[in-house]
Amino acid sequence: MADGVNDPHQEALGELALATLALDEHDLDHAVSHLSVALAHEPGLPEAHELLAKLAARSDDGGLALFRPGERAPVGRVVAFAHVLARHGGYLDALSLLAQATVHDPSRPWADVSWVQALDARLVPADRLVRVLLAVLGALPDPAPAPIAAATRPYLHLAERALAAYPQDALLHGAASGVARRLREVPLALRWAQRGVELESTKLTEMWWGNALRADGQLAAAVHAMRAAQRHDPGDLSVTSDLALWLTELGHTAEALELIEQALVQDPSYDCAVHTAHRLRFQSDGDPDHLVALADFMRTATDASHEHHDLQHCCDGLPWLGYVPAAVEACMNALRRTTEQERAFPGELGLSAMESPSALALLKRAWPGVAVAAGEPGPPDPRVALRPGVRLWDFDGTRPSPALDPPTPSAAREIAAMLPLGWAPPPMAYDMAVRLSAVPVEELLAALVHPPTSTVQTEPDRVTVPERQLQVWACLGLLHHRTAEPWASSTRRRLLVEIAFGAEDWTTEAALYALVTAAWVDPACRADVAELVAARLRALLEARRTRAVTIAASVAQLAFITPGMPAPVRALARELAEDQWPASAAYTPGPVAPLPRPRRSWLGRLLGRG
Repeated sequence: MADGVNDPHQEALGELALATLALDEHDLDHAVSHLSVALAHEPGLPEAHELLAKLAARSDDGGLALFRPGERAPVGRVVAFAHVLARHGGYLDALSLLAQATVHDPSRPWADVSWVQALDARLVPADRLVRVLLAVLGALPDPAPAPIAAATRPYLHLAERALAAYPQDALLHGAASGVARRLREVPLALRWAQRGVELESTKLTEMWWGNALRADGQLAAAVHAMRAAQRHDPGDLSVTSDLALWLTELGHTAEALELIEQALVQDPSYDCAVHTAHRLRFQSDGDPDHLVALADFMRTATDASHEHHDLQHCCDGLPWLGYVPAAVEACMNALRRTTEQERAFPGELGLSAMESPSALALLKRAWPGVAVAAGEPGPPDPRVALRPGVRLWDFDGTRPSPALDPPTPSAAREIAAMLPLGWAPPPMAYDMAVRLSAVPVEELLAALVHPPTSTVQTEPDRVTVPERQLQVWACLGLLHHRTAEPWASSTRRRLLVEIAFGAEDWTTEAALYALVTAAWVDPACRADVAELVAARLRALLEARRTRAVTIAASVAQLAFITPGMPAPVRALARELAEDQWPASAAYTPGPVAPLPRPRRSWLGRLLGRG
């Protein structure tokens, strides 16, 4: 960064130099523009504030008209105007503008300036201080990462001075507690929230007290506080939703379900209640249809009251929903057991029967000198495609080799760039894969047999995972191919079906996952996808009567999460899925609630989730 590029401090100094030149030429408008950019790069730069004072002094009104931002002004211009307002004693509006800047980007220290640090909080009415703290509270993750916590700490100091100025204001204590909690100052949050409840027990003060207690690990006491908040306003379904989740954490699942079902009777479209209901239903009976219904609701919701993570929470730790399961072939177990030093020398590996082509190809890549002797597989022959179509593998007896050339370097980079993104539930994974929509089909197919990883992951817990993830990403890229075509006759469906019913391989699983994802995001294709996945599962189960099928359990897991899968097939898939659905409960499906229409709740975002 020696040239100043991507260095905020150097960028700010450069803009400040341009602003100074403009001022020397009496071009005040350009000087303000460059100064505003400098403040956006480094909000607390002393030289920038000195120049701001000079520019304000050049105007008859002290810079109010000169700095006033337009309707779509950049954040630096808004912050500059806040500082001008503060010079005129307009602390109330100035703080509000800084809070707006924090909402825009909480990682920047917008309020870390001398006038905020020295502000006498008595100059701002208590209710306006509450609004400032609530705006900041809504911008902070819970809890805030260290860089964001450091950037927004001036608001915590402002809250301390505000409470000293207004020691009898209950709402101010609660809002200050919320900010402290998200900045990881839990003891301070507890003290302030408790004082707020002592001053006045209201829905909001009890909520803030409950959140502080929960952050401190006092869940039973937190539930008690949230019950008090609910008694103050039984119609606030955001409070009911939080209470239901906390009751579940305490193990009171039946009461939590009853509570959230009652909430949905009051308003079947309120997003907090809908998310919580589907989450608790899934945790109760393990039926993936609840997660599909939640995904449907999220797809049709146009304006949620706040950001939700219930789907991700439910999917976390579950195969295919929360991660791509590792392969289980014997040759991969051999890879897990050998060291890098051992693989530097020739070796021999005997297999009773040929295994997945992708697994054998990965073994040869990680251990070039290994000689594999594999027996012929039993019938039906896994090398023979069940349906005609694209051929990914050639076979010389039991030795597979890619039937396609490697992808071009540029395409390989595009596909490999998906790996650092991690994993997500099917709707999110589908959205993430849109960046592969411009990668040609032949390149995506090539990546299935030449996964573009720079090195082979040989840590036991990670063996096969990167390669299998990239194969899935490639198939999700195919799912984004020619999306305007009707599903039934589409190129994307044809290619994925041909791969899924091709030679038995990891690519079978990858293509099936893409088909399942299509059903998650498009209800119109669910019956078709369920029929396809069920047919592939039945073929594998039939083959398992006469030979080993290493991908059977994994495909069963995919069948289990397929939307619209008939109950008998899903029950069979659950039985075959190696008891991983879910970790907390048996699969005892109940009725799935109809999809409600979402509604907007801005006020709930501001006050309902502090």
